[in-house]
Amino acid sequence: MRHVLRLIAALWAGAIVTPALAADARIDPADTGFMIAATALVLMMTIPGLALFYSGMVRQRNVLATMAQSFGATALVSLLWFGLAYSLSFRGDGALIGGVDRAFLAGMGVNSVSPFAPTIPEALFMAYQMTFAVITCALVGGAVADRLKFSAFMLFCALWLFVVYAPTAHWVWGGGFLARLGLVDFAGGTVVHINAGVAGLVAALMMGARKGYGRENMAPYDLTLAVIGTGLLWVGWFGFNGGSALTAGSRAVFAIVATHFSACAGALVWSGLEWWERGKPSVLGLISGAVAGLGTITPASGYVLPWQGVVIGAIAGGVCFWASTVLKLKLKYDDSLDVFGVHGVGGALGTLLTGVFAAASVSATASDPGVSGLLEGNFAQLGAQAAGVAVTVVWCVVGTTVVLEIVDALVGLRVLPEQEREGLDIALHGESLRI
Repeated sequence: MRHVLRLIAALWAGAIVTPALAADARIDPADTGFMIAATALVLMMTIPGLALFYSGMVRQRNVLATMAQSFGATALVSLLWFGLAYSLSFRGDGALIGGVDRAFLAGMGVNSVSPFAPTIPEALFMAYQMTFAVITCALVGGAVADRLKFSAFMLFCALWLFVVYAPTAHWVWGGGFLARLGLVDFAGGTVVHINAGVAGLVAALMMGARKGYGRENMAPYDLTLAVIGTGLLWVGWFGFNGGSALTAGSRAVFAIVATHFSACAGALVWSGLEWWERGKPSVLGLISGAVAGLGTITPASGYVLPWQGVVIGAIAGGVCFWASTVLKLKLKYDDSLDVFGVHGVGGALGTLLTGVFAAASVSATASDPGVSGLLEGNFAQLGAQAAGVAVTVVWCVVGTTVVLEIVDALVGLRVLPEQEREGLDIALHGESLRI
């Protein structure tokens, strides 16, 4: 009760404070403008980028239901981030979880800044990090597309945000124990991609395959939607990785350049392997390789040189192609849109490669001598990266399993067999693309 009363008092205090409108000397207009653009770009990655990318790869009867997941996640996760998740992720100095002093943004004034981004308003830092939480939750839905209830997806997002995402974000970016251990993750190899990919794999295994998987034609309905979505994701990733510098400087530029080159290399390698193996390069292969390159470069993007971005993208194209074809068939799981093969494997690979390729000369472009002194691309750094990958995977497996069991007990995870055959658009939303 005492903690509840303290929270109410903090909220009331925040509500009655009228902050001065004069700009704080620490807030830099150039950094602020850059981060406003980056925030918009990352939000665009989910709506409409991911919504189009995912919906173009499912069957016609599930297009709208797949889009609904991206929009639903955006609305729900944003409000939960505002309510408590931001505070748990980026406030306080606990090793395991943050504090509650910024619940409902209590005490956040016009001139407030975060210690993690001291040259931009804290409200902007909060909003930028919110877009990461949104797309991570939305990514998970792709692994169980065509069979997951919308109610189950929304409840999953609400619980998983607090059980898995917020703790991991605090451990890696909020000053928690993985950051203290020495793990570096520039833009989300662990927090975003490993979490989304592993959660997707756990969900796919728990729910089982789609009806007719391996027997019926489950070809994408409209790859033009997926191509447009990939383009939006690619451009949005400049805000995702470049914006993670949190300042408008050369480090952001290096991150953007490495990101672009990695996407290019990933697309060509994946497509080339497919061409060599199957005789034709598919459009789906091109866009899948690009996304693999984008996801894999994410944790390393602010710490590597442009040529290293090319190498990481090329490795990503080959490894993620193998994971999404050979490994998937061997393990016999139905990850509808290859969330694990692209994001889970790519995130782990990129986090490890950060320890291999991290260049102190690049990180020194930021005003962070502690980081630049840390990164030398040596075995000690690789060990810290491997530990971060292992901890993230284990926590995500346990947390996701618990959340899915709770969701299943409360609302059920899977639609009825007849609804799955009819299509989720009609069964869940009462709408259809059919004429």
